[in-house]
Amino acid sequence: MIHVENLSKYYRDFCAVDNINLDIQKGEILGMLGPNGAGKTTFLRMLTGFLKPTQGTIRVKDLSVDVDSLGIKKLMGYLPESAPIYKDMLAYDYLQYVAGIRGIHPDDIPSRIRVLSDLCGLNNMMHKPIGELSKGYKQRVGLAHAMMDDPEILVLDEPTSGLDPNQIVEIRDIIRQIGKEKTIILSTHILSEAEATCDRVVIIHQGKIAADDRTENLKAAKAEERLIKLSVIDAEPQALRELLGSVQGINHVDVVGGPENTLTATLTCEGGSDLRATVYLAIKDTDWLLIELSMETQTLESIFRRITLER
Repeated sequence: MIHVENLSKYYRDFCAVDNINLDIQKGEILGMLGPNGAGKTTFLRMLTGFLKPTQGTIRVKDLSVDVDSLGIKKLMGYLPESAPIYKDMLAYDYLQYVAGIRGIHPDDIPSRIRVLSDLCGLNNMMHKPIGELSKGYKQRVGLAHAMMDDPEILVLDEPTSGLDPNQIVEIRDIIRQIGKEKTIILSTHILSEAEATCDRVVIIHQGKIAADDRTENLKAAKAEERLIKLSVIDAEPQALRELLGSVQGINHVDVVGGPENTLTATLTCEGGSDLRATVYLAIKDTDWLLIELSMETQTLESIFRRITLER
């Protein structure tokens, strides 16, 4: 349904999106993951026609973004990270206004707003000023805005940013329900959100695609590797990296600092080996105090961290 070929975006000498190639199928819920500044928002803005690519092509169905930008926009609903809503308007009045802009026949506007109100859980908020709504309800109004003319494709940029855990679950449920009928592309750096919502994930790092597959396939590809997590006190980060990196069978060492002179390391072991005994013996010969040593399973978060930290 969507074909992206050799897509790049430069801001003077800075490359925000670097030669991306991507195909998105009809009916997919695609999650775009990446650290802040990875190029996710820039990619989505080019996809929706709000930014012109420096090079490359985007085709949506039979339309090219270079020639048919308006036609592509009519196929899409777009919710940016900060929903562009008028806070002084009542939620109902705002959606009625949006419906008029979108060209919906006046006789059809009340029924369309009712459908979106039910879908987005806005029934009790329709006659309140948007500025008085919580962040979660403002996002729901923005989502109803994006879906007003029933687009085939929904593009959501960080749809749960700034929401509390309950609001995240509610928005996630709405996205899943919408995804039964539409193609959805959402960007996020919340790994649990992508794991729970998306059929497929694309990890972007430094403007490039670092991984692209279904969640279960990414996990299966790393299933032969085990993770060991440990915490020590009174070690220097570089010394800890060098010691653990010298242990045969450890492919990667990720060290982060913690409170009270504590360091936590995540070790990636090859071939499914359980190297906890070897690691223990290596640390036993130092003056460091080992306070944690455990085996972990591969998760989307661990895969994401490894991909983005290794590159």
